[in-house]
Amino acid sequence: MFPKYDIIVVGAGHAGCEAAAASANMGAKTLLITMNMTAIAQMSCNPAMGGVAKGQLVREIDALGGFSGIITDKTMIQFKMLNLSKGPAMWSPRAQNDRWRFSETWRLQLEKIPNIDFWQDSVVGLIIKDGRAIGVKTENEHHIYSKAVVLTNGTFLNGLIHIGEKQITGGRVAERASSGITEQLVEFSFKTGRMKTGTPPRIDGRTINYSSMEPQEGDENPSQFSYTDTPKLTKQKPCWLTYTNKEVHEILKTGFDKSPMFTGRIKGLGPRYCPSIEDKINRFSHRERHILFIEPEGWDTVEVYLNGFSTSLPAEVQDKALKKIPGFENCKMFRPGYAIEYDYFPPDQLDYTLETKLIENLFFAGQINGTTGYEEAASQGLMAGINAVLKIREKNKFLLGRDTAYIGVLIDDLINKGTEEPYRMFTSRAEFRMSLRQDNADIRLSEKGHALGLISDERLEKVNRKITETERIITYLKSQSIDYQLLIENVAIPEIPIGSGNISLLKLISMPQVNLKSLASADKNLNDILINSTKDSVEQAEIQIKYEFYINREKILIDKLKKLENLYLKNDLDYSSMKALSSEGKEKLLKIKPSTLGQASRISGVTPSDISILLMYMNAGE
Repeated sequence: MFPKYDIIVVGAGHAGCEAAAASANMGAKTLLITMNMTAIAQMSCNPAMGGVAKGQLVREIDALGGFSGIITDKTMIQFKMLNLSKGPAMWSPRAQNDRWRFSETWRLQLEKIPNIDFWQDSVVGLIIKDGRAIGVKTENEHHIYSKAVVLTNGTFLNGLIHIGEKQITGGRVAERASSGITEQLVEFSFKTGRMKTGTPPRIDGRTINYSSMEPQEGDENPSQFSYTDTPKLTKQKPCWLTYTNKEVHEILKTGFDKSPMFTGRIKGLGPRYCPSIEDKINRFSHRERHILFIEPEGWDTVEVYLNGFSTSLPAEVQDKALKKIPGFENCKMFRPGYAIEYDYFPPDQLDYTLETKLIENLFFAGQINGTTGYEEAASQGLMAGINAVLKIREKNKFLLGRDTAYIGVLIDDLINKGTEEPYRMFTSRAEFRMSLRQDNADIRLSEKGHALGLISDERLEKVNRKITETERIITYLKSQSIDYQLLIENVAIPEIPIGSGNISLLKLISMPQVNLKSLASADKNLNDILINSTKDSVEQAEIQIKYEFYINREKILIDKLKKLENLYLKNDLDYSSMKALSSEGKEKLLKIKPSTLGQASRISGVTPSDISILLMYMNAGE
């Protein structure tokens, strides 16, 4: 009934969709298995993509040839560039999306890829032979064979939903859980654990009084996530802002004795940076109110998402508390909020390719690795799909370093540090964030995507034009100067203490008071160059000039890091015999078996002294 596939992807969430798309677009015969064909790429929690650091991930996925950015652009109902008051390293795109159109558009996109087959079923086990994954077993008793398997099970592995004292087996509301895989992998000596996430109640927007809330509009000139020519957003829907209060908190406290979080029924750890409302009230008892965002679910539906009110309290307590929030006095719920526990596998059991160390040709991506968020999952799915294809073709691994992409930071953190709570990406996690900006992801990564066969020649040509135009602008600015008197007569800028005579255009642009657009009014040739350059190229040139000092300083650090990354450690190195190593360092090195000295230096518990000792051993070995 089934042919033998190159790659089987289990799960059609954000990780599974990117994994299947990458695999198929690289020419591999791919099967995507999901328990529910109508819930492909479901936005299980908030109807939004991007945000701080997450927006950078989506742009990197797009630059490599993934589809998350394209789907986001096609289904946006609002766009905001966050942190514009800060430097460009912090700028992060974020979109509100139409939940149903997002899922539909992803499915239609996948159906356009000839190499993808679909099968609706539940995978209950893996087919493993000689330590290698060669297929899957399904609930309907099918044995489907492949050369590699990518697991992207999300919250479905032994998923358990909590609403007050009620417990419901499921991977998502009204969708059943998946069992069998965890139990089998434990037999192969995999470590596993439990994590928890939650979601707020969904509200009938017709019963909300928006007049007592603060509107949150999108950008006046909305941008996009994808570097392709996706449709421009011409109209937007507002979000709204309101707050909890003391009365709301007191009502919620009446349900604490039935809260699974406080009674101990929930064993898994939840996301630190997205706590439930009851957790916020408990941990920050001095706070009299907490901010809430009302996010529309789509263009045509009245359903809204109450961001900031994630909860697993009894439904009747949720309902009573909601009615004390300004604007929600007469609200009606479509469904209550809930918490969900699920199995995950500590990610230090993976290689950088996201292939498991214990079973060859088996890859993990997404929440199975302990991450939270659509964007983190999609990034891993893309990398797992790419590397699964490269593995079966006996090609070199595709890896991204911490100096190359936020995706590289994400994977490096997971592999070397592991995680005991849902991992979320932040700009602060990237030590080279000045170089890893959202505006230059195409410059950093598109050539790599092209080499993999995921980026077309036309897209690469567009990136190269951006690079050429950027260099042309910078070259002109380096070669020209302007008379100070002519400058202040033609450019509306605050007075600059630079004296008189000529001043370099490059020096002028490096000043925070001056921008290319204003300077062009005093220099016709510059104006002509800018008119014949894209907006992205102009922005790129200005950022590179204004932040040249910081970018160059990072490059020095990156070069130092690369020296360590080029010092390879043998896989069979006997750390236990190195008596000078610290006890914890020895334990962690034996467990993770880093491939380079650079990787070893980033392992939690490995000290600088340990690195010096390893370096001495390496030199002695030479």
